[in-house]
Amino acid sequence: MSSVTRPQIAWLAELPGLLRLALPLVLGLSAAELISLTDTVLLASLGTVVLACVALTSSAGLIFHAGLYGMLATLSVRVAHAFGADDSAAVARTLRAGLGYGLLVGSLGCLAMLGALPTLQWFGVPLPDIALLTPYWQAMAVFLIPYCLAVVFKDVLEAIGRPWVAVLLVMSAVLFNIPLSYGLIHGYFGLPTLGLLGAGIASVIAESLAVLLALAYWRLAPSLARYRQAAGGPRLRRRTLLAEGWPVGLGYLAEAGAVVIAAWMLGWLGNAALAANQVVHSIGSLLYMLPLGMAAAVSIRISQAQGRGETARIRAIGSATFISVTAWMCLATVVLALFGRRIAEAMSDDPQVIAIAVPMFVVVAAMQVADGLQSTALGALRGLQDYRWPVGVTLVSYWLLALPLSYWLAFHSSLGAVGVWVGFASGLTVAALVLPWRFYRLQAVPGSTALAQVR
Repeated sequence: MSSVTRPQIAWLAELPGLLRLALPLVLGLSAAELISLTDTVLLASLGTVVLACVALTSSAGLIFHAGLYGMLATLSVRVAHAFGADDSAAVARTLRAGLGYGLLVGSLGCLAMLGALPTLQWFGVPLPDIALLTPYWQAMAVFLIPYCLAVVFKDVLEAIGRPWVAVLLVMSAVLFNIPLSYGLIHGYFGLPTLGLLGAGIASVIAESLAVLLALAYWRLAPSLARYRQAAGGPRLRRRTLLAEGWPVGLGYLAEAGAVVIAAWMLGWLGNAALAANQVVHSIGSLLYMLPLGMAAAVSIRISQAQGRGETARIRAIGSATFISVTAWMCLATVVLALFGRRIAEAMSDDPQVIAIAVPMFVVVAAMQVADGLQSTALGALRGLQDYRWPVGVTLVSYWLLALPLSYWLAFHSSLGAVGVWVGFASGLTVAALVLPWRFYRLQAVPGSTALAQVR
């Protein structure tokens, strides 16, 4: 076999396993968003002010969910490494420590979100009916605690090769939420009529029930008996998990925060620009779900390969991820470029919104490949336990390049609203070049994939 065909076959051999893992991960990642969507649908009949409260709380929740999810993401790396090494005691230790860690970061996130609302008031940010908003905001802050515990179970189950079980458990929260929200919002099934607050309480209860279901599965499933043994070996401390998790959490927070600020910039340009961005962003987010799932999948697959001592596979796993995501995002680019106008016309009948959305679609189409590459490269580097260097790239590309350039192009050039995404695309392109380079550079250095050397 020639030296040319070996790497080709190597990455092709890794592709089916990546895709099989990525599909359930994509579904699992959408659970929290589906709960928000359920609330939006069920609350629509209560009026515009109520929906404005939901929209504001959801946008804030996006930032907190992203940061907390990132802080917990390193758990899957640890568990996948232990699973690959057939070290069931390490899996048990990580879950036990992870639940305490999840409770800690969830509680901190809850307190931070509770403090964010009076901070917004103090800065004079325009808010909907504050009396209506406050209790719902508080309920969704409490939601962060069971959310983090659910993420811990999800990460562990995915890393030990049970991704579809993780999907069923996190989706159970969505199923629990539908009747609870319906009953508590409108007063059905003998429940009190609580309106917007009822939706928040239902979300907390539904997520808590999903956590209890996950705990019951872990304690009772015969296939998990080996992981319920007494966790021997050195105790895994929460501060160790925090030291690993905060750089990843900061990176996710920086990315989500930059997206929110970009949306605010569009709001300064008027309601039409904001509406056009909502049209474009809703389609772009849907197409982005595969790279997001692949980023989690490549992290797990690389960690499992490390645990088994199969470090020669790591480069092929990364290449399979980058090639497949690039192909998918190229397809997404073509779809958005060719059908952007039709999509905009189907989602809005406002000529001004359509006129802004069409060139936005072209720009967003052009940045799809870069966005997919930087996301999956972050996942690959996370699998190598390379946590701090990538967050520096994220901060520079989003906050020092993308946002300042977006502002300048939007307000000091003829591009207007489209300039926000042109600037964003420039920052993403830098990240999409630097992060894969970092991955391949680590593979070129002997011993660089060892667990202790790449942190």
